[in-house]
Amino acid sequence: MGKVKNILDSKGRNVFSVTPEVTVYAAIELMCQKDVGGLLICEDAKLVGIFTERDYARKLILKGKSSKETPIKDLMKIMSDKHIRHLPVVESDKVIAMISIGDVVRFVMEEQKSIIEQLEQYISG
Repeated sequence: MGKVKNILDSKGRNVFSVTPEVTVYAAIELMCQKDVGGLLICEDAKLVGIFTERDYARKLILKGKSSKETPIKDLMKIMSDKHIRHLPVVESDKVIAMISIGDVVRFVMEEQKSIIEQLEQYISG
């Protein structure tokens, strides 16, 4: 079984973050520019939360709030009380990357595919 390091080696270690005061709209713009589904929320170089497209759809739009006026910090308590699909990777108190459940699934599938190919080669000699 692989480790988080193996996932990061194939995915990369780009980390995109915003502060809690940034509006949801600005966060969505950054996610669009960087083609990512989530951002870390950092304050004074410390990780304080995660914001994802799913959080935007379920916790803002469906509640009738404005993304141009709502700061990310207003959504953070809701996010911390719910299941989160993104995981920050921290090393020595510094965020070095972020992985999602999709990253883990892709890695496991690739690892299984490799094992199957090796077994097929072994069997066919």
